Amino acid sequence: MQRLAEHIKKFIPLTEEEQQVLFSYLRYQDVKRKEHLLRQGQICSANYFVLKGCLRMYYINDNGIEQIVHFGIDNWWITDYDSLDKRIPSQYFIQAVEHAEIAVLDRQVQDELFARIPALERYFRLVLQRAYTAAQQRIRYIFDYSGEERYLHFSRSFPEFMQRVPQYMLASYLGFTPEFLSKIRAKKI
Repeated sequence: MQRLAEHIKKFIPLTEEEQQVLFSYLRYQDVKRKEHLLRQGQICSANYFVLKGCLRMYYINDNGIEQIVHFGIDNWWITDYDSLDKRIPSQYFIQAVEHAEIAVLDRQVQDELFARIPALERYFRLVLQRAYTAAQQRIRYIFDYSGEERYLHFSRSFPEFMQRVPQYMLASYLGFTPEFLSKIRAKKI
């Protein structure tokens, strides 16, 4: 849980006492590779902080193909906010790509935690602003960049990530087929 405390300190200060309060509201969970934290149709009940490992959020499109919309790696949060906030069935799956260790903030205790440590609301606002900015950039890249340009940009921006994620998942996230990704890689870009 110390990784989470360090992550929070990048955004807001926390006293030792506040850290202990925070830790008392979190659950630690060990997640096996391919294990699901959320399945389509379930109501999302928590926000997950990846202490170690890699998770993915995806849906299955009308053609039966998995479409990855988000990854969560070390020191990132992942959840279905629409389902979590509105208490509606999720349209997504959240699954471990590799063995993961996560901190779980259950929705039912979140408001109580924020009441005890009001600065955490600011922390989550700042984290969500960054996530929203990244999502906007990704949308722009999908509209404005060719497939090759998206691949090059992503591989230069996140070289360590490229080694952790299977190529078919990377292709899904970047918005093209695994075959197209193979052609791009064959050019030895």
